[in-house]
Amino acid sequence: MNKFYLLIMLVCSYTNIGAHTTLKMVDPDATAETKALYANLWAIQQRGFMFGHHDDLNYGRHWQGVKGKSDTKDVCGDYPAVYSLDFASMMDDRFNPQSDWVAQSKQNILAARRRGEVITACCHLNNPLTGGDSWDNSSRAVVAGILKNGSNTQAKFNTWLDRLISFVKDLKDDNGHPIPIIFRPFHEHTQTWNWWGRGCATESEFVNLWRYTVAYLMRGGVHQFIYIISPQSGGADGEDRFTYWWPGDDYVDMIGYDFYEQENPIDFYISLKSLSAVSAKKQKPCAVTETGLEAFSNPRYWTDQILQPATASGVHISFITFWRNKYVGKNEKDTHFFSVFPGHPSEQDFKAFYCDKRTYFSRDLPDMYSPVTGIIVE
Repeated sequence: MNKFYLLIMLVCSYTNIGAHTTLKMVDPDATAETKALYANLWAIQQRGFMFGHHDDLNYGRHWQGVKGKSDTKDVCGDYPAVYSLDFASMMDDRFNPQSDWVAQSKQNILAARRRGEVITACCHLNNPLTGGDSWDNSSRAVVAGILKNGSNTQAKFNTWLDRLISFVKDLKDDNGHPIPIIFRPFHEHTQTWNWWGRGCATESEFVNLWRYTVAYLMRGGVHQFIYIISPQSGGADGEDRFTYWWPGDDYVDMIGYDFYEQENPIDFYISLKSLSAVSAKKQKPCAVTETGLEAFSNPRYWTDQILQPATASGVHISFITFWRNKYVGKNEKDTHFFSVFPGHPSEQDFKAFYCDKRTYFSRDLPDMYSPVTGIIVE
């Protein structure tokens, strides 16, 4: 049976018993399409999960900049349900409005939206105080500087946010409506390696940085964002991991999770069950926002390491996004890849993963941008 009809049957079953779910978003002025996507994220995680891949449309292991190409599609014949990209170089001091990267990213977002896919964006911003990269954690003054009214650091950060506002407000679907984006700033804050994480900021500073950013974007007229927080895994995580330095229910739409714990399906399951419990309590969709194993070679990776824990009892997540397959040309010694590509040992297993009724790829999706019966979004 087509996965779309399975999802409809599930939603209808809730409706038939008179059950209605009310969800609340951060932005009271969120667009109709953004609210519809939010409802669909909640609905789909009750039945299965979407497959996502970072930079899937930008490049693959042996190609780059080819319109319509995808490592995922080259293996299973279908695109990921979730297209992930990074907004940082469109915002910070690397910004070049004439760059191929900006044009290509916009083109890929539009293409993904036309196919009905979900778009999510992280933000590896450079350090606005030191001029270093995202991993420059040499100063504990950067977040405080952003939050200090009138400071040079705040002025620079505001300029970066203004560039983001200009870029996303120009993203319109074929009907002229703003394209919804699941926006994931300041990710992996539970770790020490980024300038916004626990190695450089205090809890209060992080919370206020998050709130400042959300409020600034909304004041700037961005009403197409779903705001997702994404702590980094610490192994077999309990529920408190997912509310670490929590900015408040009024500032977070979704709960994400970045999991890089090698091949460890037991810890993955324990963590996913905890994540799902927090999602249910807070009535906010949840997702694995980054995962994968660099240079993995397990021929049964997809069914044993991912599908089994992600569909086990008590687990309800909207999507799982795998990190990128770096373009390496002919340099096979470079093994920076986290997902399947043609010729990988897990290729056949990935096809079985694709065919499972609980995994959603592009062609499996319902209309993610139309309302869901029985789910009210405020």
